Amino acid sequence: MPPVLSYDWMKKDHIENAPDWCSVDLRDGNQALIVPMGLKEKLEFFSYLVSLGFKEVEIGFPAASETEFEFCRKLIEDNLIPDDVIIQVLTQSRENIIKRTFEALDGCKNAIIHLYNSTSVAQRNQVFKKSKDQIIDIAKFGAKLLLDYSNKYKGNYNFEYSPESFTGTEMEFALEICNEVLDIWKPTPNKKAIINLPVTVQLSSPHVYACQVEYISKNIKYKDCVRISLHPHNDRGCAVADAELGLLAGADRVEGTLFGNGERTGNADIITLALNMYSQGINPKLNLDDMPTVVKKYEKFTNMSVYERQPYAGKLVFAAFSGSHQDAIAKGINYRKENNLTIWNVPYLPIDPSDVGREYENDVIRINSQSGKGGIGYILKTKFGLDIPKNMREDFGYAVKAISDKSHKEMQPDELLEIFNRRYVNLNSPVSIEKVQYEQNNGISSHVCINISGNVYNCKGYGNGRLDSVVEAINPVLDFAVNINDYFEHALGFGSNSKACCYVCIMVEEELFWGVGIHNDIINASVNALVSAINRYENFRN
Repeated sequence: MPPVLSYDWMKKDHIENAPDWCSVDLRDGNQALIVPMGLKEKLEFFSYLVSLGFKEVEIGFPAASETEFEFCRKLIEDNLIPDDVIIQVLTQSRENIIKRTFEALDGCKNAIIHLYNSTSVAQRNQVFKKSKDQIIDIAKFGAKLLLDYSNKYKGNYNFEYSPESFTGTEMEFALEICNEVLDIWKPTPNKKAIINLPVTVQLSSPHVYACQVEYISKNIKYKDCVRISLHPHNDRGCAVADAELGLLAGADRVEGTLFGNGERTGNADIITLALNMYSQGINPKLNLDDMPTVVKKYEKFTNMSVYERQPYAGKLVFAAFSGSHQDAIAKGINYRKENNLTIWNVPYLPIDPSDVGREYENDVIRINSQSGKGGIGYILKTKFGLDIPKNMREDFGYAVKAISDKSHKEMQPDELLEIFNRRYVNLNSPVSIEKVQYEQNNGISSHVCINISGNVYNCKGYGNGRLDSVVEAINPVLDFAVNINDYFEHALGFGSNSKACCYVCIMVEEELFWGVGIHNDIINASVNALVSAINRYENFRN
């Protein structure tokens, strides 16, 4: 009787540890390029993969081409493989190919030789026209040759076997052929074999693959001497899900590529997998804290582009254009700072963008016609130190949205500042105050020299404060009544070079108008803000 299928993986709610990662960028990824990499690019890419923390790197199919053979020899002869890194090579179960593979690896400190042959019903019936026993014989033939040649060539050799088209193979047969190979290799705890279970073509939903992986991992011979490896392709767009559920099902190793590059729809995206784990508090054991550089290097080596919405790495994946999203993110970031939180739990952002080398100001809050007052206020505060009062943000937000909607483009921070300055700051036409003198006597008296459209008036007012007294002084010479509705101030900058920034909101005929004053002196800044608000009204009615 065949072993019973189980679903124990479904009882687990998370992956506990990062798997052993094997990058196949230099083999599976390279063969998928329109123009494969040359020797120089391969050497540079290998070095970069090592710097990212990969301890196992499949470098190619040395028997397939002279470039791949030369690449393998160059790595070995020039001592370019760190002692803690294992290179992996692919071979078919044919003696001339296996012999050439060992010639390429001769003298290698540590290598994995990856043997494969197709086992699926479709491959057996349509391509090879062989019985199950004949397919097993092919695998056993190659497994024996790997043992024989490993004794003839210098080096420390480990073995891996893949029943190619595993997901299209009857599980009992897949288990049988893997066990036949293991009976030849007889792995030990100190020299484990790898059984790789490739999703050569995605034929089902990820939970089916998880059940298949669990079936093999629970029933494989030499269980403590075998690493179960996954190699999902992405035909149904589920390679990452396949890998994650496969790890829950007992696998402890994943083969994949940066950004999922590979034949057809590609492979499992190791970066997405690793950072998915990171978002759950698991150390992925890869160095991914500078994602812009990872993207730049990948695009250089492959001549391919990383999509703007690529998880964690795309230019727009942390970007919020929506007003409600911007407001929630800004509040979440402020809440985190105010409460000194160490756990990341900001709305709409699965991880802290700065952990992968991204910046809030440049990458998160983006401004266009869909943006809201919260995001616009956040940009002005973080980039330029302008802490716009909450009640003013709506007025400025609508102004920015109107301009962006008309221009049909994203607004850059410098453009926001230019609009803000032009609309609110130190406006002096058609009204300007040329001089103010104050006297204090049970209140404040002010003597004001005001210019209204070229007409100069000297007037006097009395109030509880300086700004109040100025309003009382100028109201009689204006043809409308000014009432201060709101006032706010803060320092702009730090130290001796800081300036005062004042915000004044006036009410005229039940309409609100904001003005901003910036000056070295707080009193002058407040008067400038008042005059700016008056000129906002003048511009509005004219």
